[in-house]
Amino acid sequence: MMLTLGLFVFHLRTLPYSTLKRDVSYRWKGNERIGLRNAYQYLGKGDESITLAGTLMPEVSGITSRLSMAALEYMAASGRSWPLIEGSGTIYGMFVVESFNYTGSQLFSDGSARSIAFTLTLKRIDESLISTFGDLYDQATQLYNDKVAPALSEATSAIGGLLS
Repeated sequence: MMLTLGLFVFHLRTLPYSTLKRDVSYRWKGNERIGLRNAYQYLGKGDESITLAGTLMPEVSGITSRLSMAALEYMAASGRSWPLIEGSGTIYGMFVVESFNYTGSQLFSDGSARSIAFTLTLKRIDESLISTFGDLYDQATQLYNDKVAPALSEATSAIGGLLS
């Protein structure tokens, strides 16, 4: 695992990024003084963003890369913040998807791309810990309802068919 955004895991089979760029700004207020340089007062941390960039090869990663891109677009459209945690254990904080861009190149005759360059920009926001757990609970519930429950149902009916 390289990184997680909520329950979305970045690794070689989903969206393997090749660069991670982190920008942190700090806020200073300048006060003009006659005959002297401005005096500055530190106001605290400013905006923080993380940009992930990489290149996908759908021939190698298969359909999972396209599904992963769709999952990230869904997460962005949900308007929620997600915890960002690196595989090394570094917790970056709560982030929203600010933008997700991708460019397909080396196209096949059917229009599908052999190579997809992507850039994902995340913006840090400060939210309460309660909303973090709410987002994770919602993700886990949706994952169970959409994927796990139907798979268990299919497996149960298949096993029941074998035993009868």
